[in-house]
Amino acid sequence: MNLFLDALNFLFDPANLTGTNSILSRLVDHLAYTGLSMAIALVIGLPLGLLVGHTGRGRNAVVAVSSAARALPTLGLIFLIILYTGLGVGPLIIVLVILAVPPLLAGAYSGLEAVNRQTIDAARAIGMTEWQILLKVEIPLAMPLIFGGIRSATLQVIATATIAGYVGLTGLGRFLIEGLALRDYKLALAGAILVIALALCVDAILALTGRLVVPHGVARGLARSTDKSDAPTPRLHGRVSSAPSNP
Repeated sequence: MNLFLDALNFLFDPANLTGTNSILSRLVDHLAYTGLSMAIALVIGLPLGLLVGHTGRGRNAVVAVSSAARALPTLGLIFLIILYTGLGVGPLIIVLVILAVPPLLAGAYSGLEAVNRQTIDAARAIGMTEWQILLKVEIPLAMPLIFGGIRSATLQVIATATIAGYVGLTGLGRFLIEGLALRDYKLALAGAILVIALALCVDAILALTGRLVVPHGVARGLARSTDKSDAPTPRLHGRVSSAPSNP
């Protein structure tokens, strides 16, 4: 309990909020690593996932590559890249991008695959082009899963960016790593609290953004299948006379 109180005192001490190695400075660095990594991962993963989901081509290869990327040891990968490129922000960004791409891919192609095929066939039947089908039909209906992939990838990147301290960079993970190295567990706990708080705040912001981005009809589950089994049973109004029975 005393350790937790000491960590809170460190976090709320005005002397630790501003300065070169302050909480605010390292928070900005942490967000910069996350933002840059997510921007690159979105450029790579989202179009590829949409292409695979729309065409159905290369699905097995994408699933295999994304599964393999998730199994890579993050810390070992960053040290391997550093051996060839040297210290710097580059190796960290490469590792974070590799970590972020699989959830983006999975959210994009699984979201498009979940769209009712009859809806797409109906769009083609009325003369919509493939681009119009993708932009006006598939993406809006798949937006919950697409945005879920973005949300998952962002939280994974925020959590994993703490390894920046292992390679001489800053960020909130620096408090955690310095605290463990110096056996200053108050500092280590403060770093862990900061990373957790940042992840929760970003998750809340993304959840609110998701409500604004996802179409209301899709969010409320109003987009239903057009199968005959889902069609409402017609009701006959008035009395129905029965056929006369055979004598």
